[in-house]
Amino acid sequence: MQITQFSDYAFRLLIFVAELPAGRLTTIQEVADSFHISRHHLVKVAQRLAALQMIQTTRGKAGGICLEPKALELTVREILEKTETNLNLVECFNRKENKCPIAGHCELQSILLKATRAFLTVLQEYTLSDLVQNRHSAARKQILKMVKSAAER
Repeated sequence: MQITQFSDYAFRLLIFVAELPAGRLTTIQEVADSFHISRHHLVKVAQRLAALQMIQTTRGKAGGICLEPKALELTVREILEKTETNLNLVECFNRKENKCPIAGHCELQSILLKATRAFLTVLQEYTLSDLVQNRHSAARKQILKMVKSAAER
């Protein structure tokens, strides 16, 4: 299974803004520069996350984005399900579009469905807060360096 680039960018953006000091805003450009990703794509991600009330946006010269505090309580599964268009591993998972003649009789379908459920069950165990909580992780240290560097630009 591979999540879309959209969801990948959504997680990166959420992790970045979760590490901002209280009261600090960042810009899409700062996040895009920090991760070396397309600003254009990140704008779409930010719009979606704002509509989902995961981030707050402020317009204007002194504007920017920050984390909606309640977003820290969201599970990784909830975030993924809200940012992915579907989690269908194979065609037969989509009843409307399925054209597979052995769907419903295939062992692979049931195995992949079981695997998808297990995957989602594990993601349900972790929140956004868990992704940024480990103060000693190398990833967190890197994100904090990126946040600091963005603030200095």
